[in-house]
Amino acid sequence: MNQLSPEELKAWRASSKDFLLVDIREDWEREAFNIGGLHIPMGDITRRLNEIPKDKDVVLYCEKGIRSVIVIQRLEDAGFHKLFNLAGGMKAWKAL
Repeated sequence: MNQLSPEELKAWRASSKDFLLVDIREDWEREAFNIGGLHIPMGDITRRLNEIPKDKDVVLYCEKGIRSVIVIQRLEDAGFHKLFNLAGGMKAWKAL
């Protein structure tokens, strides 16, 4: 599984790299703090697969990087391959 550090994600954003950022946390978590991107809560991911492109890099994030690993495994089973987990999630991002 591809891991992306908060520093690498920051560099991707600064370079205008073409990728999709997906927040899989619950609504209340996103309202408290988020770094943008498409919001698809973990429980909705399988119903909203059509919103996630298979032809470009997709970075998924949650609070600690654990739930996003689970979602990435589900997406890989559904035929997605250009997936990256934000290592350490929002906790690591806030520590930058």
